[in-house]
Amino acid sequence: MSHHDNGVTVGLGIQMCERWRAALSFLPHQRKWGETAGAVMAGGVMDKEYVGFAALPNQLHRKSVKKGFDFTLMVAGESGLGKSTLINSLFLTNLYEDRQVPEASARLTQTLAIERRGVEIEEGGVKVKLTLVDTPGFGDSVDCSDCWLPVVKFIEEQFEQYLRDESGLNRKNIQDSRVHCCLYFISPFGRGLRPLDVAFLRAVHEKVNIIPVIGKADALMPQETQALKQKIRDQLKEEEIHIYQFPECDSDEDEDFKRQDAEMKHPFAVVGSCEVVRDGGKRPVRGAAIWGPWRVMENPHHCDFLNLRRMLCRHHLQDLKEVTHDLLYEGYGRCLQGLAGWARDRASREHAPRFPPTEAPGPSLASPGHRLQSRPAQLRRMQEMLEKMQAQMQQSQAQGEQSDTL
Repeated sequence: MSHHDNGVTVGLGIQMCERWRAALSFLPHQRKWGETAGAVMAGGVMDKEYVGFAALPNQLHRKSVKKGFDFTLMVAGESGLGKSTLINSLFLTNLYEDRQVPEASARLTQTLAIERRGVEIEEGGVKVKLTLVDTPGFGDSVDCSDCWLPVVKFIEEQFEQYLRDESGLNRKNIQDSRVHCCLYFISPFGRGLRPLDVAFLRAVHEKVNIIPVIGKADALMPQETQALKQKIRDQLKEEEIHIYQFPECDSDEDEDFKRQDAEMKHPFAVVGSCEVVRDGGKRPVRGAAIWGPWRVMENPHHCDFLNLRRMLCRHHLQDLKEVTHDLLYEGYGRCLQGLAGWARDRASREHAPRFPPTEAPGPSLASPGHRLQSRPAQLRRMQEMLEKMQAQMQQSQAQGEQSDTL
């Protein structure tokens, strides 16, 4: 190779290096470790070292606000404890305009009914679709045995509907109708939980987040309120009833948030009122004129209304939804899977050759089969639900195949 060829080769190499250097100059450089997004945007002008990952929370915020939020709240308890009034006070709305209260004679034979009411609430550009599930007639009849079964059936039906929607073809627009929270009202005139209260809480504590509430707490003195709260806590612990537990505060939370979260303790002693009065003539607040300006709902020394609203709307609404999806709904799915496996095993045993009477293996008391056999009604209901879900899944798959062929 001549010297002329070597010079041409070297010149071409230098030109290629300059072109690569010019091309790489347009690529964004990595930000230094520990440098924040605000440090790379001086004077409101975006630095070319800014990649854009810091905008992910803004993207999620815009998407969530555009889509909106939904929340399903159930209220349960005997009549006359101020459930309707408290709900109207919590959400500053009137959900019971057309409600007719039955007379005392009609309540003797009244059966429990499930009523669902919906309203859209907008605050600060954020829309929430609130669904209220009421249980009129609970505990009002003379014979209250098994009066909680319609509530349990309704909660399981919402789980079944959500599972069916998840297994379908159109999973983008799923309507979440699962019950995220249950406010259970306790009478202030008793000495803690009644047998009906214990039976209801036992039946639903593994299916919904329970928040116990003492209604009409203005009928009690402060010392009586604290004693009743402690009595209810002891009974819940003794009966092994699991209620909603507040998540622990993060270390980076401000002191005001930690203080407010520490004040939230079960159960909440509340008073409801839809009347707006003047607090000493200064500002409008919710209360009653007969209470006087020092006894209003917004007064934390009078009742726990502020703590309940703060917990339910400001601090833990999203956590209630996450606990419903991650724990309660997943537990329902695992129960269905276990039931399906047990049904398959039982079907295989029925087709297997029979054992002699002396060699027949008896089920142990701790086996799942023995526990399920002791509850035949629940077993039949779960089997019917499972068969219905399988049939609907097969129907949806057949419809999808027909649409693909067309």
